[in-house]
Amino acid sequence: MATFNMHDAKTQLSDLVARAEAGEEIVIARRNRPAVRLVRVAEIAMSEIRDARKRIPGRFAHLRPTMTEADWLAPLPEDELEAWEGRYSGDFDQSVP
Repeated sequence: MATFNMHDAKTQLSDLVARAEAGEEIVIARRNRPAVRLVRVAEIAMSEIRDARKRIPGRFAHLRPTMTEADWLAPLPEDELEAWEGRYSGDFDQSVP
């Protein structure tokens, strides 16, 4: 097990990754205290990573059955469009930048 301080690890990162891929365990220390281990990722863990990246329906998935394509493609109301473009259309004083 080899130990490197943070500065050395930054300057030799590609070499350290190659050593970890070859099976060596690398410890990276911060202020001479071990902080993290750099180890090769097992093949089974890679499949878990790929599964975690799959898209999961987000916050608005519940709206999908109630909204039509026309709802998504409809133009914005003028006041909302102005707000998105940085112009404001409200009852407040617009003289303040």
